Amino acid sequence: MIRREVLQGLGALALWPGMARADGDTPFSEAMLDALAREVAAQPYAKRPTVPQAWRDLSYDEYRSIWFRSKDAIWSDTDASLELDLFLPGLYFPHPVEVNLVEDGMARPLPFDFSLFDKTDKAPDLPLEGDLGYSGLRLRAELNKPGIFQEYAVFQGASYFRVIARDLVYGLSARGLAVNTAAPEGEEFPDFTRFWVEKPKPGARLHRIHALMESPSVTGMYHFTLDPYGESADVDLRCTLWPRADLANVGIAPLTSMFYFDAKMRDRFNDFRPAVHDSDGLTILNGNGEMLWRPLGNPRSLQVSSFVDDGLQGFGLAQRSRRYSDFHDLEAQYHHRPSLWITPGEDWGRGAVTLVEIPTDKEIFDNIVAYWRPREPLAAGSEHAFSYRMSWTGDIPEQKPVARVLETRIGRGFPLNARQVVTIDFAPHAALPEDYDDLVIFVRAAGLETSEGLVQRNPETGGPRLAFSFDPGDVDGSEMRAQLFHEGRGVSEVWLYRWTA
Repeated sequence: MIRREVLQGLGALALWPGMARADGDTPFSEAMLDALAREVAAQPYAKRPTVPQAWRDLSYDEYRSIWFRSKDAIWSDTDASLELDLFLPGLYFPHPVEVNLVEDGMARPLPFDFSLFDKTDKAPDLPLEGDLGYSGLRLRAELNKPGIFQEYAVFQGASYFRVIARDLVYGLSARGLAVNTAAPEGEEFPDFTRFWVEKPKPGARLHRIHALMESPSVTGMYHFTLDPYGESADVDLRCTLWPRADLANVGIAPLTSMFYFDAKMRDRFNDFRPAVHDSDGLTILNGNGEMLWRPLGNPRSLQVSSFVDDGLQGFGLAQRSRRYSDFHDLEAQYHHRPSLWITPGEDWGRGAVTLVEIPTDKEIFDNIVAYWRPREPLAAGSEHAFSYRMSWTGDIPEQKPVARVLETRIGRGFPLNARQVVTIDFAPHAALPEDYDDLVIFVRAAGLETSEGLVQRNPETGGPRLAFSFDPGDVDGSEMRAQLFHEGRGVSEVWLYRWTA
């Protein structure tokens, strides 16, 4: 059984509201979890124990040489609609997490059991004493065929989790909370330290997980309701936060992804593939009803962009490149990476969707972060509740009837001089006029003079292509905006981009 002290001088059961039974089971309710979180938040933060050094020193190949035996998954011998795999600690995951199973209204801790894992003959011998526990969990459900349980979600590492819809592969990640992202003093990564997984009834469509989040600055309790069976895999999330310190730079519903390069910066990368990314744009439906599209970039220096709003209706990171020929990568299958749309469950008020773009020279590093940042800091000692729906999907459903941006290309045109050409391809849409000559073009690039925009029909997409050019001169960067109008109303997404020399 996992034993660790959550508070200074107190064992885990001392924090549990109510009395545990002799067999270790404890009455379970969300009210009990919230009371537990409040009590944790009222105490000084206690550093978490680490697993023995031998586990932390595992190499990547050694860690992969030991794996959970899925045929013995939790609840695999029952008629529940969910099966649960467990991950070992060690390597990148030095801290054990506690996993509790909830059955018939009672919660019980799941003891660490190394016999649930198989290994190759190259796996090292590891000590089984000390603060051992699991590092996370994997969820499986009968997505396509009765009796075949396929994985659809993973919770592992800090407060990170990933979900995939059917027929897609893992790509971008989400996490519980972002604290001090891109701040000079360094980012803080809160951890999910304890999980409670409810056993669903036979045939149940919804799966419920609860997680306690802890860090020096904040405590949180998270409630997840997952539905993996539709065209999208949907997660309804409710959380309550209790800050220990004033949280000015805090991110709600944070998303993390990778963008290496595409046709906007092809000249910087000597690669056989035309593009490499998990997501290619940030999409926002703001409080004014505008649909914004901000193509992602891999800048030469850190960039932080804020899209100020009041009454945000939704935002997400999307992968709109959906053809194999967009990437020509048979192994990574970037064209099958999911998109993720966030719908607030209530009015989040004033704040900003914040986009952080971090320079990277390798596709193995996540370098994109997007989240909602409230305008007012979350004060120490206060309590804040948020809810939102996450839709993990291939193509984010249309949020407003306008033509979407499909692709952005930037580079020198003909003749090869200093002028830069920007082309923006929009998808065909019923909102567009039949004759593209009737479109009114809006193009603006702060600090730069641009050519008049030109719209032509793209014979491959069937939609309009907007093109314009500019001479960068001595300008280091420019905030650009473009949109198509017809009869006085916007008929395309608002295209936004931060160009840098």
